[in-house]
Amino acid sequence: MSDGVTLISDHYYPAGASETAQPTLLMRQPYGRDIASTVVYAHPVWWARQGYNVVIQDVRGRGDSEGEFYPFRHERKDGAETIAWVRARAECDGKVGMYGFSYQGATQLLAAAEQPEGLVCIAPAMTACDLYAGWFYHNGALRLGSAMGWGLQMLRFDARRLGLTAAHDALEAAWLKGREQALFAPYGELACLQAEGLPTYVKDWFEHAEAGEYWRALDVSGALDKIAVPALHVAGWFDTYLQGSWDGYRALRDGAGTVFAREQQYLLAGPWVHIPWGAKVGEGNFGADAAVDTDAILLRWFNHWLKGTGEFAGEPKVKHFVEGAGVKEGRRWFCSEELGGAGRETFYLGSGGRANSSKGDGVLVSLAEEDEQASNEKQIPPLRYGMTNQKGIRDGAADFFVYDPEVPVLAPGGMVAASGLFDQAGMEQGNNLLVYTSAPLERELHVFGEPELVLYAATSAGSADFTGKLVRVTPEGRAEFVCIGIVRSGFLFEEYKADEVHEWRFKLEPTSCVFGVGDRVRLEVAGSAFPLYDRNSSNATPAREASAWNWGRSTHSVLHGAEHVSRLVLQVMDGGGA
Repeated sequence: MSDGVTLISDHYYPAGASETAQPTLLMRQPYGRDIASTVVYAHPVWWARQGYNVVIQDVRGRGDSEGEFYPFRHERKDGAETIAWVRARAECDGKVGMYGFSYQGATQLLAAAEQPEGLVCIAPAMTACDLYAGWFYHNGALRLGSAMGWGLQMLRFDARRLGLTAAHDALEAAWLKGREQALFAPYGELACLQAEGLPTYVKDWFEHAEAGEYWRALDVSGALDKIAVPALHVAGWFDTYLQGSWDGYRALRDGAGTVFAREQQYLLAGPWVHIPWGAKVGEGNFGADAAVDTDAILLRWFNHWLKGTGEFAGEPKVKHFVEGAGVKEGRRWFCSEELGGAGRETFYLGSGGRANSSKGDGVLVSLAEEDEQASNEKQIPPLRYGMTNQKGIRDGAADFFVYDPEVPVLAPGGMVAASGLFDQAGMEQGNNLLVYTSAPLERELHVFGEPELVLYAATSAGSADFTGKLVRVTPEGRAEFVCIGIVRSGFLFEEYKADEVHEWRFKLEPTSCVFGVGDRVRLEVAGSAFPLYDRNSSNATPAREASAWNWGRSTHSVLHGAEHVSRLVLQVMDGGGA
């Protein structure tokens, strides 16, 4: 590097590389270059057999590379200088593509923002252009489980490298007991993070709880116009960084530096968790359709751009796997030129005042298509299904629940916040959340995009969260998790006052899911989804500093009816299996 630091790489070559120059694939990663992300990608030897030089590099301060590691901070310049070095080697024909997921996806975006000569295309998977909004925080709430787990993992490597034996052992013990670390409060004072000599980046993530210059200095959110290369984005519907991938594709489609680059952004979204990519996802199994050969897709991508084969020409801008019922085998991959369905289906919240738990009387009521145009912010048109409690829906008997940070509503995957498709029926028995359910559907409903939740609500707390969770209830009674979202009062409102009704408008993370005939649409509303997100203190104490000594309980109320039209708005689409 230009500052004298040496970075170390492994090189793989196709047969005959000494005689004919070939394009180079580059991956820059912090986990040990011999691993080369083979948990989800083919081994570099396979890529070399396809006619590519492959360079797998330890980033600064990792593996055998020199320097000090601070996540994301050095990857723009180091990435660009590495590409210049790779291009100068005799075996490289001057064309470079980058691949990798998670941190290895971020290294691609950061290098591309430096506009290095010779970088032709990238394939960032399960990552984010905006680290604050797409990786670490969601509408003001820290993604606690992933931030803490990843932070402990990375600090262990640092402690070994620095020879901090006691610090390493403490971090190792904490990392092996992830559930206990999530339960510890205040999490910002977790003992193993405080060891003398350890890097501070995990504590820095916790302390920078608002978007700002700290985050912009680490990512490409302020440099989208500097990126001018085609990109194939890969996302997982159950991935930790789903929002980051979705928003990253949209951001570059709209804001990349050239018309050419904007027109050459592609998104592949499958039913996958972060690791591994396959058909089994939590309690669900999506069958052979989900076990798509992503290496083959990437090979076509790189052949197209680096070897000029043209084999990616004509591909749809967005290709997405559809969850749910009613989709024929072999037809689960849908193609679209747009991000999200063009239609809208609105479900209005209603109850007789006791929507608590799945045993309560909360309902979602959709409108007849011809009545939808008559809908406005202050009036509910005639209801589609002729519900027996229409008067309660229209008059707006508010629903109440108590948020208690000591006994929070858990994440979809339970106490460990495991990613994937999980049955929510057991969790929905608690009275500390509200459950609104539609009548059985009389026609299929394909939800594609980001559901929007509008709640007219008040809380007794000076600081509060609302979560919304979309669930598909099968005719057999399974309550299958689809997607979730959260918003914190301090993020949404410039001035938030306790005991006053505010309009809480926020989006859930995206999905592509068919609700079949006989299925029911369900919405869960709660004050937490722990430890996926951190717990709100209910007061002015920042979440990272909050514990049982200063936590507060609060009463949340959700209003609905003619004067307070609380609703769930779904993006929907029709037809078009790939």
